[in-house]
Amino acid sequence: FSLNLTADCNAVLKALQPIFQEQGMTETVHNWEDHGYLATYIKKNGSFANLRIHPHGLVLVDLQSYNDHTKGREEVDQLLNKVEERMKESFHGNIKRVKRLPAILRGGVIDRYWPTADGRLVEYDIDEVVYDEDSPFQNIKILHSKQFGNILILSGDVNLAESDLAYTQAIMGSGKEDYTGKEVLILGGGDGGILYEIVKLKPKMVTMVEISFDKRLIVHFTSNIDQMVIDGCKKYMRKTCGDVLDNLKGECYQVLIEDCIPVLKRYAKEGRMFDYVINDLTAVPISTSPEEDSTWEFLRLILDLSMKVLKQDGKYFTQ
Repeated sequence: FSLNLTADCNAVLKALQPIFQEQGMTETVHNWEDHGYLATYIKKNGSFANLRIHPHGLVLVDLQSYNDHTKGREEVDQLLNKVEERMKESFHGNIKRVKRLPAILRGGVIDRYWPTADGRLVEYDIDEVVYDEDSPFQNIKILHSKQFGNILILSGDVNLAESDLAYTQAIMGSGKEDYTGKEVLILGGGDGGILYEIVKLKPKMVTMVEISFDKRLIVHFTSNIDQMVIDGCKKYMRKTCGDVLDNLKGECYQVLIEDCIPVLKRYAKEGRMFDYVINDLTAVPISTSPEEDSTWEFLRLILDLSMKVLKQDGKYFTQ
């Protein structure tokens, strides 16, 4: 609750005390004079509530309980409803805003929460762990979402869902490019999405190659692709990759499970050139300063090597 004026901490406490007492909860109150009140309420079953009253007008109520059934969640909602009703009855004219967040479920069999690269927390409607394996380089998970289908997650970073065709189309040039008869190099892309979509467009040859597994750099990558990623995707991400990962070589494509940096250097030395280079390796760090020198060094190296194998009139696409 955000109040319009400074909070009368004692009045807020007295208004809400009866609600917790009715639940048979034991109360402990801490008073910090100019810093407000903290009241904790503990129930015999281990559930507890924190009531934090800040003098400047912020009132926070947090409730934590162990409930793995619908009835338990209903009881929590009923208690919070009573708190909201009592606050509105007692301080109606002084309440500027009420914000109630849904419950965060912790310790479940299926983890529904995944942080974004810029520090936000996203809750997905995950209902099944489809694939969960550790390769020598990373943890590979494929989780099922009712909304997005199967989702590929590498070392805790959400990479791609079966519903993310828009991402694949965008990194290929949003339907504006003619890949007919062209030489294409894909860096990364182990989910097979880009390869699958380009093969449909009748290119001359598409080469998809791994990223570097340099142990000095590996900790900074967010999209490491290896054979186990390909194995998981070809079985559980078929809406994304179709059948192109069933074999590592097709009529107009090849997949190299190699370190891409030596491959790029070899191609540059051989003078091999591509019409398109699509970099689907790692996300650019959310920063304008090189906080992680090795990460930026890697990005600069890949860009430099990519330019050496790109035709003069070629195009380079990345995230």
